[in-house]
Amino acid sequence: MTTHVAGPVATLYRARSWLWLAFAVPAAVLAGLIMVALPPDQTLDDLGEWAFKISPLVFATLAVATFPRGRFGPVLVVLGVLAYMGYVDTALILRVLDYGTAREVGEAGGFQTVYQFQLFVVSYLVLFGLIAFRLGGARTATVLKVGVASVLLVVSGLNDLGFWLLYAWPDGRPETLDWASHIVVFVGGPPGVVTAVVFLAVHLALAVAVLVAPVERWVDERVTRPAR
Repeated sequence: MTTHVAGPVATLYRARSWLWLAFAVPAAVLAGLIMVALPPDQTLDDLGEWAFKISPLVFATLAVATFPRGRFGPVLVVLGVLAYMGYVDTALILRVLDYGTAREVGEAGGFQTVYQFQLFVVSYLVLFGLIAFRLGGARTATVLKVGVASVLLVVSGLNDLGFWLLYAWPDGRPETLDWASHIVVFVGGPPGVVTAVVFLAVHLALAVAVLVAPVERWVDERVTRPAR
């Protein structure tokens, strides 16, 4: 026998049927500001801008983790695939084509739009995996752990090191990753390869720590207790 325990965690648990909206609304508003209202920008200037740019993904992760599970799960997953194939995939290709056309006619800039939308695609893929996991039966605490670990991987610099390693640099690989501005705002300057690897290792360690943390047990202890 168990009984509900008073407290903020238990209160949030009892409000779980609508709690996801409290996170989904700011996620949508912030994403709209970044993707539509503000001009695309490839470079982060400070930690405040970094936090602002990552905030839609964080709020959306919280929304997915608290999204109600139901019989419409398979339909929602298929709709996610439909949205990707019907809009996201084509929108990215169109931006790449526009950038290629601009370069052919000698116009400067244009890559910022491609870069901005590519970040949106990354967020979409992370959230799609999380919503499928949630609708497949995963509990909120577990989805939240996977989501936080995934966000840590997104900002870990793994793709920047991959670009440094895989790109065919005409003059040889550079000594610093000047384009990795989200690392720059943390370390104070363009990171060298060793710094970028350490930055990645720290985020990987944090992701593993999040995944193995006993969050589910901690939540259970605050939601219910043995009846006396």
